Formats: sequence, structure tokens, C-alpha cells
Amino acid sequence: MANLMQQQHQVMETSSNHHETQKSGWRKFLPYVGPGFLVSLAYLDPGNMETDLQAGANHRYELLWIILIGLIFALIIQSLAANLGVTTGKHLSEVCKVEYPLFVKYCLWLLAEVAVIAADIPEVIGTAFALNILFNIPLWAGVLLTGCSTLLLLSLQRHNLFLHSALVLSRKVPSSVGGINDACRYFLYESGIALFVAFLINVAMISVSGTVCSASDLSGDDVERCNDLTLNSASFLLKNVLGKSSSTIYAIALLASGQSSTITGTYAGQYIMQGFLNIRMKRWKRNLMTRCIAIAPSLVVAIVGGSSGSSRLIIIASMILSFELPFALIPLLKFSSSSTKMGPHKNSMIIITISWILGSGIIGINVYYLSTSFVKWLIHSSLPKVANVFIGIIVFPLMAFYILSVIYLTFRKDTVETFIETKNDTVTQNQVEKGMDHGQLELSHVPYREDLADIPLPE
Repeated sequence: MANLMQQQHQVMETSSNHHETQKSGWRKFLPYVGPGFLVSLAYLDPGNMETDLQAGANHRYELLWIILIGLIFALIIQSLAANLGVTTGKHLSEVCKVEYPLFVKYCLWLLAEVAVIAADIPEVIGTAFALNILFNIPLWAGVLLTGCSTLLLLSLQRHNLFLHSALVLSRKVPSSVGGINDACRYFLYESGIALFVAFLINVAMISVSGTVCSASDLSGDDVERCNDLTLNSASFLLKNVLGKSSSTIYAIALLASGQSSTITGTYAGQYIMQGFLNIRMKRWKRNLMTRCIAIAPSLVVAIVGGSSGSSRLIIIASMILSFELPFALIPLLKFSSSSTKMGPHKNSMIIITISWILGSGIIGINVYYLSTSFVKWLIHSSLPKVANVFIGIIVFPLMAFYILSVIYLTFRKDTVETFIETKNDTVTQNQVEKGMDHGQLELSHVPYREDLADIPLPE
């Protein structure tokens, strides 16, 4: 009888320990939640919304597989960015600063700033479209209001690749090998959940657009809208389900998309400026500078070109982002695969192979698309032949320089070591894994970036 009671007690104790282990696992995961969800907003910005709506209207569901491939690649590169920040204690722009020569460093900084402006254009214009639909505000006034509202939200809050590698620095990570591995794994889980939600939303937008625009009973006006679908005219897609309130609900969703992604773009611009140039500024000055730089092109086009000009500007911004992609992606792939940067936490051979294949494919497609589009435009241009020759003389050498720059970044050998030596304390790590309070353990952390305290990080 005593043995039976003892066995029952052991079973109950084992069950209790298992329950505590599960709780401690969730408690360990929750502190890492935040950066991935903030970064995933970039995959739901107005630029992506317009691309999804146009893809559904023109091709129905044929391009959904591209969204899936994009999700997989986004998860890989965002996890690599998080791993770089956790392992080195530096974000991507800071690692670029210490690795590359002075001229290359300033070129990468300028390209990164241009990329931030290009990414911000659809967000600002999308928000301005939403304000125009809701309150009939002129487009140029909506652009100004977007800039002001972003500054207001940034002052109230305390919270693509450059951003994610910086946001993870707000989390205190145990500096043991196991602690860093756990942090990288938790950030991967969090990014996976956030990006999967973004994937479902993108699929929903393509599906709605494809279903409505392929219907056989469309009116003549709706057919014209489907043939030239823009953010400013897409609210009719919800008319059959939501009736008269479709435009209001669509505008609110567009407003939320534009405003949230604009905030993440402002953060990215701040980290880029701090990382490449090490410029220390008060928060309100930094926010004001990055906002003014970002909204200037959108404001000029909204005043001069109106709605149609703003829609064309979104297309140009997307082309600029395609052009800019290699100058952030290649350094990230190289750094995250380098022993001098990541030590034992560098990418496995499988990840290296998959990421470089996907990255090379995307870069190759972008280069091919941009070059062939320019050649076709040059051939069919209505400009005088002298002007076409002059443009070709300028652009073709720039294209050659662009390709040589991509080759240089790809094959240049890393020289600067940024890996932080970690303790491989098995006993302490086992205690952490059993859910003991980190405050009870003498366990150091990867440097918590107090020098970034003037830039609001997620708490």
C-alpha cells in the first residue's frame, strides 16, 4: 500500500514538473515577442496591398504560389537578421560600418536612405488616399497630415533587415551558447507566426480581387476599375459584402496599414543613420529629420501630379526597392554565414545554400527586369535619337557599375571579427532551461544597447 501511494505521488510530481516546464517555456518565449510582429507590418504596407489587388485582378489566383515563396524567403532573411543582432550585439548597419571601407560604407548608407524613402512613398500616399476617402481631404494635405501623425505617434510610443537586426537588441539574451541558440529559435518562432498572419492577409486580398474582377456580371465602370486598379479606387471590391460602408471600412484598413508601416520605416531610418554615421541626436530631431526626408517626394508629386501621379510614383518606388535589394541582402547573407561575424552560430550549410539560391534568383530577376525594361523603353521612346543616345551613354555605364558593385559585395572577403565570445556554462544553462529566475543566476548577457536608448525600442 505504501509503495502504491509512493508511485502515485511520483506520478503527480512528474505531472506537476511537466506542467511547470511548459509554463516556463512560454514564460521564456514571451519576452522575445515583438520585433517580428513589428517588422511583419512591412509586408502589409499599402505598396503590397496595391500589388496584391492588381495581381488578383489581372491573374486571379495564379500568383498565390509566389506569395508562398515570398513568405518562406522572408522568414529566412528576417531570422538571419535577428540572429546577426543577437550574436554580434550590433545591427546590420553597424556591422557594415565596421566591415567595409569608408567609400563603400557611405555608398551603402546613401542607398539605404534612398531605400527608406522609396519604401515610405507607398505608405505615405496610401495613408493620404485613406484620408481622402474618409474626409475628402486633398491628397497633398493628407501627405502632410501623415507626417505629423507619425511624429505624434512616435512621441507617444516606447517601443526589411536593418530594422529587425536592431529591434532584437532590446531583448536581454543570456550570453551562453545555449542562451543565444534559444533566443535565435524564439525569434524564428515569433517571426514565423507574424509572417504567417501577413501571408493569410495577402492571400485574402488577392482572392477577393480575383473573385470580384473575374465575375461575369461586372458593370462597365467596375471592369474599367479592375483593368486599372489602384489604392484610390479599390474600395468597390468590398461593395457586394459590405454595401455602402465598403469605402469607409476599406479606407480605415488602408489608413491602419499606411500609418503602422510608416512608423516602422521611421524606426528603420533612425537605426540606419545611427549605425552608419553614429550620429547622436535628440529623439524629436531625429524623427523630424527622417520624416521630412521621407515625405518630400510624395508631397511634391501629390501637389504636381495629383492622384494619377501618386499612383505612378508607387510603381517607381517599387522599382527603386528592387534595385536597392542586393545592397542590404548580400551583406546580410555574407555576415550571417561568416565565422568571423557569427562564430559557432553561423548559418548551417543547408541554410547557406537555400538562402543564396533564393537571394541570387531574386537579385537576378530584378536585374533582368530592370535592364530589359529600360532597353524596351529606350527602343520605343518617342524622344529624339540624340536624346536616346545621350541617355544610353549615361545609364549603361551606371548599369555596369551596379553589376560590378553586386559582384564586389558578393565575393569580398570579410576581415573584421564582430563575434562576441560566449560562455558554454552547461550547469547554468540547464538551470535556465528548468525555468529558474534569471535574477537568481549569475549569468551575463549579450550587451544591452543603452547607446540606443534615445531611439524608442519595444519593451
